[in-house]
Amino acid sequence: VPRNFRLLDELERGEKGLGDPAVSLGMDDADDLLMYSWRGTILGPYDSVHEGRIYQLKLYCDDDYPSKPPSVKFQSRINMTCVNQETGLIDSKNFAMLADWKPDFTMEDVLTQLRKEMAASHNKRLPQPAEDSIFL
Repeated sequence: VPRNFRLLDELERGEKGLGDPAVSLGMDDADDLLMYSWRGTILGPYDSVHEGRIYQLKLYCDDDYPSKPPSVKFQSRINMTCVNQETGLIDSKNFAMLADWKPDFTMEDVLTQLRKEMAASHNKRLPQPAEDSIFL
């Protein structure tokens, strides 16, 4: 499937809310005709320090997507083992889905897996920054 058809399909699913209701995905800039820059939202999982929080992310799909994974960066500050605490970037070496990327994975899959990672035992009780703090 050509890159743009794939991205249009992901955009349609995101705009219609057809996937996981705990995550959302959309274009960062409606004028971005090449569909590089995306924004994502994750609702913090229940029974974790993230419960009741809403996390904003930026995703970037270069020309090699979906053959190669998107670049993913939290805008909302979060303390997780796979997140660089200086930049908010997801470290693919510490996040299996990006490390073992397969072209049939989607950006929604990444957001859903990040939400599961928030609830994982090694992350679910980590102390978190103030709710409204962001990575610069």
